Amino acid sequence: QVQLVESGGGLVQAGGSLRLSCAASGRTFGNARMAWFRQAPGKEREFVAAISWSGRVSDYADSVKGRFTISRDNAKNAVYLQMNSLKPEDTAVYYCAGQESGGSWYDYDYWGQGTQVTVSS
Repeated sequence: QVQLVESGGGLVQAGGSLRLSCAASGRTFGNARMAWFRQAPGKEREFVAAISWSGRVSDYADSVKGRFTISRDNAKNAVYLQMNSLKPEDTAVYYCAGQESGGSWYDYDYWGQGTQVTVSS
């Protein structure tokens, strides 16, 4: 059974930083694209960032470019999201996602349960 477990969320003041982690089990994602999405209250889930299997290519939503960095450690079967200069509008539940095989950078097959990030003003 494939599991993605997020950690690292919490409450932080505007301008602060958090680092989210996602640990995968039940499947090796070393050859698959992984991503982070988020969902704010009353809004649809939205793409945040994605990273290729090699880690050499990444993509970001315009709203987080220059502030967030996605990375991965294939040896640990893990993906990370470093979030700097956080804003209140970054408040959301953040989800880790993994692909079964190649395809769109925005469609994923496996999802974690999410971790809450709250940014106070």
